[in-house]
Amino acid sequence: MTHWTRELEVASRLARQAGEIIMNIYKKDFAISYKGTNDPVTEADQLANALIVEGLATHFPEDEIIAEESPLPTGPLQKERIWYVDPLDGTKEFISRNGEFSIMIGLTLNATSQLGVVYWPTEDQLFVGIADQEAWMEHKGARHALHATKAKSLQSLSLVASRSHRSPHLSAIKESLNIQEEHPMGSVGLKIGFIAKGGADLYMEPGPYTKSWDACAPEAILRGAGGCFTDVHGNPIQYGTSEIRNMHGVLATTKDCHDRALQALTGLCISCEG
Repeated sequence: MTHWTRELEVASRLARQAGEIIMNIYKKDFAISYKGTNDPVTEADQLANALIVEGLATHFPEDEIIAEESPLPTGPLQKERIWYVDPLDGTKEFISRNGEFSIMIGLTLNATSQLGVVYWPTEDQLFVGIADQEAWMEHKGARHALHATKAKSLQSLSLVASRSHRSPHLSAIKESLNIQEEHPMGSVGLKIGFIAKGGADLYMEPGPYTKSWDACAPEAILRGAGGCFTDVHGNPIQYGTSEIRNMHGVLATTKDCHDRALQALTGLCISCEG
């Protein structure tokens, strides 16, 4: 493996430990509060966040850590290495108990995603990726390489879409790309894992509704599997700034259909970003 061995070992262990905490709460009644309109949070989010942040700070005290349930840094970000943490991606799915939620931990170096882990606790699946090098899934003691270079059919692409945050532009995009198959799913991390496993060809969120912690780990995994992860203009996702929203959306695809998906988004992007 590369020089990221220690980082991946720590992130993987913390993701699994956070998964145990989350599943213990998932199996019983729990309280729900709201950070904002339609933005729920539970004890599972908060306890998993605390465990991951404390663990990363202990092992990598010189790094910046930006986590969804922690106060955001004030002022410019100065450090070269920044961890982005979503301790429970898919809180609405957690609340509805459909199983489609994950823990996401990613690391950037000089504002570029380098590595990430996404853990799906209800299925005990761990997705791991090193950007532009390799990606794999660990399940039931076995390790499976992930490859996202080719679409199942360029003439009839398949889409994995959000179960809770469906874009109003999706129908027009589906028609433009002749998408005949759509898979609704919670958690960005699980959507990207689904593409990396060959279950679908693309995922897109044209609007500014995802954040850096939604993108960092999934990006490393998909790029590690040979796929593409950009904004809707085909530019790299921006990390390392005080703006944590992905203002130009995200587009995640197999390698061979990325340009075609970008063309379908042309003309829609200005209205999408409002």
